[in-house]
Amino acid sequence: MSNVTVLDHPLIQHKVGIIRRKEVGTRDFRSIISEIAGFMCYEATRDLKLKDVEIETPICKAVVKELSGRKLAVVPVLRAGLGMVDGILNLIPAAKVGHIGLYRDPETLEPVEYYCKLPADCDEREVFVVDPMLATGGSASAAITLLKEHGCRHIRLMNIIAAPVGVERLQKDHPDVDIYIAALDDHLNEHGYIVPGLGDAGDRIFGTK
Repeated sequence: MSNVTVLDHPLIQHKVGIIRRKEVGTRDFRSIISEIAGFMCYEATRDLKLKDVEIETPICKAVVKELSGRKLAVVPVLRAGLGMVDGILNLIPAAKVGHIGLYRDPETLEPVEYYCKLPADCDEREVFVVDPMLATGGSASAAITLLKEHGCRHIRLMNIIAAPVGVERLQKDHPDVDIYIAALDDHLNEHGYIVPGLGDAGDRIFGTK
């Protein structure tokens, strides 16, 4: 699949296997979602550009590497995307955080926007849109469209579990956006849930069901 990277690192796959289990409670689920996001961020930022800078160690002067180019922003799709933010900020504490609120209409399964707050310089940053699940792709596509309307042109999408239909929609709607996922599942059921999936990620992160 073009512009789609399945992150098959053994630690990521092991932890995805844990959160799929229905007996995993809210505390552990939330913690592991954050850990997976950190591992995914590590892989998804592999191509960030570096520059040489001269520093002084306790011993002598030395040339070391430092990130160069665009700064980063993390934009979770509310509410489940919030569960991935801390894991990313642990690696990139200087990243700014925006929020996009979308809910899925239960009848049409299409996204409805109810909130958008982005960093003022978001259009100058490399933006990581995060949401644990990529089901129909409607919410992710709408979030990316919203970012583009705000001038963002360098966008990546990170999802832990995706369905083929969601990936296909993103490839069709936003072929310029790189997609990083930890698992590509089989299909969606009649309720729009990913199969085998892990249920409602938002409910499991926040203990609301």
